[in-house]
Amino acid sequence: MKENINYYEIPRSEWQGYYAKEHMPLTQEELDGIKSLNDRISVQDVEDIYMPLCHLIHLYMKEFESLTLSKGLFLHRYVKVPPFIIGVAGSVAVGKSTAARLLQTLLSRLFSRKMVQLITTDGFLYPNAILEERGIMNRKGFPESYDMERLIQTLNEVKSGKEVDIPLYSHQVYDIVPGGFETIQQPDILIVEGINTLQLPANQQIYVSDFFDFSIFMDAEPKLIEKWYLERFESLLDTAFLDPKNYYYQFAIGDRQAALEMSRSVWKNVNLKNLEEFILPTRGRADIILHKQENHLIDRIYLRKH
Repeated sequence: MKENINYYEIPRSEWQGYYAKEHMPLTQEELDGIKSLNDRISVQDVEDIYMPLCHLIHLYMKEFESLTLSKGLFLHRYVKVPPFIIGVAGSVAVGKSTAARLLQTLLSRLFSRKMVQLITTDGFLYPNAILEERGIMNRKGFPESYDMERLIQTLNEVKSGKEVDIPLYSHQVYDIVPGGFETIQQPDILIVEGINTLQLPANQQIYVSDFFDFSIFMDAEPKLIEKWYLERFESLLDTAFLDPKNYYYQFAIGDRQAALEMSRSVWKNVNLKNLEEFILPTRGRADIILHKQENHLIDRIYLRKH
């Protein structure tokens, strides 16, 4: 990441000192169950990176609750604290899902009285049938492939304290699950993870990120993310041949080299293009940028100044 005067650049060795060591709420076995396929994370990473991050989030939450109380005093009425919404953004294969699930688990254990829920913006992709009908199946993941109006309406309803049903997306079948829904039940904290969480105005006034009280961008050099993407694709092929219903089954049972060539083409023409044109330009909207190097190791943290 190029130097940005709007951020404090903090090396890992300094960041880990911002948290007084306490009881570690996770074991390596639990971490292995949280991490995504082909991602890497250790208890040391939790101690060095995510525990200080959780305490920073807690500071933001306290300010958020204090402001809500002040509004109530000003209005001479009780004002319920709305859900605190955290956005997690970044490229395909950079480790967003792992970070989001880890934060959900840590925040649930550190603040046991808080209800913490997690959703992904994948649920707001248009079904494949609609993408095919519109001729944009090859642009799945690009801005026009999402029902952003529905996502913004959902976040607005969550902020208003309503229970909301959101569509389910299956990575196994690579499509929205017909009739499948997940209910958001008035959480104290909602984590929203997806490549598009810091982008895409539904109109010229409203962004998804306008609903966020804290936002995180998972960052790495594109060539490194490409490597992780291709490694993950190979790992998927190694298991998909067992399930004919799996989207990757067709590639798993065919010529391996042809499948790998296809995945390299998808990276170059879809994921890299999406990253450069629509995802990276939103990085500067994040409160925190977690920068990764080889082996998914977070080496630098960028904290937004204002």
